[in-house]
Amino acid sequence: MDGDAPGPPRRQFGEEGGLLSYGGYLRLPELLAQQRPQSQAPDELLFITIHQVYELWFKLLLHELEGAREAMFAGELWQARHLFRRVHAVERVLIEQVEVLETMTPQDFMAFRANLAPASGFQSVQFRELEFLSGLRDERYLGSFRHISEEELARLRRRLAEPTLWDAYLTALSRRGLPVSDKEIMSSLLAVARNRGSYDDLWQLAEDLLTHDETAALWRMRHVQMVERQIGTKSGTGGSTGAPYLRGRTRLHYFPLLWELRAWL
Repeated sequence: MDGDAPGPPRRQFGEEGGLLSYGGYLRLPELLAQQRPQSQAPDELLFITIHQVYELWFKLLLHELEGAREAMFAGELWQARHLFRRVHAVERVLIEQVEVLETMTPQDFMAFRANLAPASGFQSVQFRELEFLSGLRDERYLGSFRHISEEELARLRRRLAEPTLWDAYLTALSRRGLPVSDKEIMSSLLAVARNRGSYDDLWQLAEDLLTHDETAALWRMRHVQMVERQIGTKSGTGGSTGAPYLRGRTRLHYFPLLWELRAWL
C-alpha cells in the first residue's frame, strides 16, 4: 500500500543532520583563543600566528613521517612514497610561509621582541623531534630545554631511542637481499642506482628521502635569511648566537650517504 511505502532516507549532512558544527569539529573557539600578544605592538599577532601554524604543520609532519617509517618497515614502499609526497608538499608550504613573516619590518619586530626573551624557536620540541626522527640526533639538546615539561622531555628521549627514517630504509634494502653493514651500504646504494629495472622502487624511495632532506635544508636557509633580515647579527632571544648559529646548521644533512652517492655514480 502507498501509505506503507518508506520515505526518503534521513539526510546525514547539512543543517538537517545537526550532529556536529564546523567550529565544534575544529574546536575553533579554543584554537582562536590561543593567540595572546604580550604587548600592544600591531605585528605581534602576526608573529604568534605564524609560529603556531608552524607547530601545527610540525605535528602533521611527525604524523606522516611516522607513517612513512612504519610503511618502510612493513615493506609497503608504495605507501611510504605516498606519504612522502604529502610531506614534501607541507615542507614547501613551510618555506613559502617565511614570506608572510617577512612582511614585518625590523622596526615592527623590535617593538615587541624584548617581550619574547627567553622564548625562542630554538626551544621547539616538535622541530627537534622532526630532526631526531629524520636521523639528525643530538643528545646535547636535552640539556638545552630548561622550560619544557617532563612529558615533552620524555618525547625527545623516545625519539632518540626509536628507529629513524634511515633505519627503516635500510630495512627495506635488506628485505631485497642487499647488505646494509657500514662497509657494504654504499655498494648496495650503487646497486640500486645502477639497476633501476630491479630496484626502481627503492631508488624512488631514496629520492623521496633526499627531497625531504633538501626541503628541510631549504627551509633552514630561508629561515636564517629571514632572521638576518630582521635582527642582523644580534643574539637570539633564547641565548643562541642567532643567525650565525642558524647558518651553521644549513650545512647539515639527514642522509649524508645519499648525497655522497652522487659522487660514485
